Amino acid sequence: MFENLSERLERSLKLLKGQGRITEINVAETLKEVRRALLDADVNFKIAKDFTTTVRDKALGQDVLSAVKPSEMMVKIVHDELVELMGGQKTDLNLKGNPTVILIAGLQGSGKTTFSGKLGNFLKTKRGRQPLLIAGDVYRPAAIEQLKVIGEQAGIQVYTEEGNLDPVALAKNGIRHARQHGFDLVIIDTAGRLAVDEMMMKEITAIKAAVDPEEILFVVDSMTGQDAVNTAKEFNDRLDFDGVVLTKLDGDTRGGAALSIRSVVNKPIKFVGTGEKLDALDIFYPERMADRILGMGDIVTLVEKAQEQFDSEEAVRMQRKLAKDQYNFDDFLKQIQQVKKMGNIKELAAMVPGMGKAVKDLDMDDDSFKGIEAIIHSMTPAERQDPALLNGSRRKRVAAGSGTTVQAVNQLLKQFDETRKMMKMVASGKNMGRMMRNNPLARR
Repeated sequence: MFENLSERLERSLKLLKGQGRITEINVAETLKEVRRALLDADVNFKIAKDFTTTVRDKALGQDVLSAVKPSEMMVKIVHDELVELMGGQKTDLNLKGNPTVILIAGLQGSGKTTFSGKLGNFLKTKRGRQPLLIAGDVYRPAAIEQLKVIGEQAGIQVYTEEGNLDPVALAKNGIRHARQHGFDLVIIDTAGRLAVDEMMMKEITAIKAAVDPEEILFVVDSMTGQDAVNTAKEFNDRLDFDGVVLTKLDGDTRGGAALSIRSVVNKPIKFVGTGEKLDALDIFYPERMADRILGMGDIVTLVEKAQEQFDSEEAVRMQRKLAKDQYNFDDFLKQIQQVKKMGNIKELAAMVPGMGKAVKDLDMDDDSFKGIEAIIHSMTPAERQDPALLNGSRRKRVAAGSGTTVQAVNQLLKQFDETRKMMKMVASGKNMGRMMRNNPLARR
């Protein structure tokens, strides 16, 4: 996500390195490249032009402090303007009403049905709500079945009416069902078309009038670039929706839709979809996204994802085991499972400042752990508890059982031993001063 734009912007802003001060000449040269980078990312031409004009005016009006380099000042100005371009700050859902009704709109193939399930799962697990999904796409049986599958995965009931081809009546009946059975949240998935047409617009407008939703969310495939922006404008003119959801931001997208859509429709981006899994849904934070675009990472989101998987009782138990030198492969396996639950490994690594470019071309996914897991599962319970038992013959057996090599088993044992030593050092607090002094991030 935004990899190409990040590289282009980084190269553009380097033009000011070594300059003693900001001038009209060097700013013009830098912003010419910034504008090209934005246009190549499929940002609307007028928005790219207005963006660079605003940055130029602010840059030339700045008194650069002696302690701040011109290039650093320009990065800050560009960062701040990117944040403003994407909405300034996150915007929460309106969850008033009993039940709260959220209407999902968008073109066919944009990811509406998947998002409906993800949103239900998000509000159930993180906000404690009791959601009901309404399968309002009455024309496509596959959409109804897809929503049922997603609902089953999330443990969320899906309301359907076989043979009812009136989406307005279906939505009203579903809300009545929610009131009668104690659901405090209703999410209505609606029909889409391959392109905007009058019949679809009349139908979604009629549903809106009938159910008076607290939230209308427009779902758009970010990989469609400027088409996404144009479609958003047409929907907003008819529906006056409350927020935008960008799906498929984990794909090969240039990111222009995320940067353009807020300015065109003047509605906030509320969520971004970052994968196929049920929990691959993130709240949209403009400042964090600007950090990622400029290669600054996103430590806050990384920490939040880690905290979601954090078990305080397990942490205390682990600390005791480390203190007694009892940390074993069963514990190691549990920690791998926790990391995998946090999300895509490559995306998590890219959230660490400076790591985005380093992992860009690496093939990193959940399958990266399969070899390690296979080796551990090929050990006996006693070997997992006491790795010292793994002599030469046992290592050969583990390698054969896991479909790997003795070298791979040896390498894992070495990594495990180093990990155990480091974790014990952190848990006991020994040599923490030396570790911090040797950490380049801590010296900043």
